[in-house]
Amino acid sequence: MSNQRELSATILAVDDVRENVHLLKHLLNPKGYAVREAFDGEQALEEVRKAPPDVILLDLLLPGIDGIEVCRKLKSDSGTYHIPIIIITGVTEREANLRAIQAGADDYLTKPVDSAMLYTRIQSCLRTKMLQDQIRSYQRQLEHSNETLEERIRERTRQLERTQHVTVFSLARLAESRDTETGEHLSRIRRYVQVLAQQMGQWPTYQDTIDAAFVKELFHSSPLHDIGKVGIPDSILLKPGKLSPEEFDIMKMHTVIGGDTLKAADIEAGKGSFLTMGRDIAYYHHEKWNGSGYPYGVAGADIPLAARIVALGDCYDALTTKRPYKEAFSHETAKEIILDSKGTHFDPQVVDAFLAVEEQFIAIQEALRDPDGPTHIEAVTKTLDDLRERSAHASTGVEESSG
Repeated sequence: MSNQRELSATILAVDDVRENVHLLKHLLNPKGYAVREAFDGEQALEEVRKAPPDVILLDLLLPGIDGIEVCRKLKSDSGTYHIPIIIITGVTEREANLRAIQAGADDYLTKPVDSAMLYTRIQSCLRTKMLQDQIRSYQRQLEHSNETLEERIRERTRQLERTQHVTVFSLARLAESRDTETGEHLSRIRRYVQVLAQQMGQWPTYQDTIDAAFVKELFHSSPLHDIGKVGIPDSILLKPGKLSPEEFDIMKMHTVIGGDTLKAADIEAGKGSFLTMGRDIAYYHHEKWNGSGYPYGVAGADIPLAARIVALGDCYDALTTKRPYKEAFSHETAKEIILDSKGTHFDPQVVDAFLAVEEQFIAIQEALRDPDGPTHIEAVTKTLDDLRERSAHASTGVEESSG
């Protein structure tokens, strides 16, 4: 520490005997130190609160709050623990001085004060405080640097996540481009499954399973359900008429092709990546609740939950959308077909969720209807938010039957 820094230091002298405080000022002012005064414990604490000094010279015997308690309070406060405290006392009992050190005092002198010893102790405390201040400054700089780095990492993570989602959706669109399905099919289906999952996540049965992360992952993974169609020959994929049994067997392989592709990518990325749910959806979205689906014929809860939800969303979209081999069914007709398939094709609780959010399905279907021009997703979001607000306090009876 430079001599200039030492000489510009502020000293708080605390003693209930005014003559003792005046003596300290008489000794220290000529050395260039600024000396402030306090004559009891409360006043000392108030002076420190107003403007922390560089060193405190503290008597033990004070009216009200004694010196040991003042020392303890200051050393237990994160804002003042670094201020050096030198006990200056006429108490000669070893026990009292030990208690002062235990309370956190940095040093002590006995009265009458030796001026040379006083200067030496103050200079030593100031040098120690300077080092501590530098360390605290470095710590603050490090904390700031860490916060900046963490924010950069968070932003980079968000960018990578956005890139992943865009890549996945682009790959899914590429697969869909070979099919005759409508252009907004993928946009609709991920909205359908999103509202289904959000509804089911409110039920006690699924509160530990369907959280915000599950809904988000389902939204971004569901477009991968038919990615295996890239491996199906055009002669079968684009055939306008009914497929023969042999052709249908080949068509059904799109679930295995897609699942295997995403499984390999999931392993490469590190098992448990964002592709895991997409893999399950690709494999199992054509399985049926009663076990009569494909490719493996699994049934009930053995079908991954994400695939059960996508199965209904995909079917609803197929029913309500015009295809080369069929006209679009109305919502009511699609609803009747889904209800007739409750417990056979579809998980009964997913059907109950569909009934609870059917207005949102209609809103999605209308807002993302295959347009002449692009449809803005903001319109869908606003429509869904309005519907949710209107129905927030409405009783649907679904929770009781599904929870």
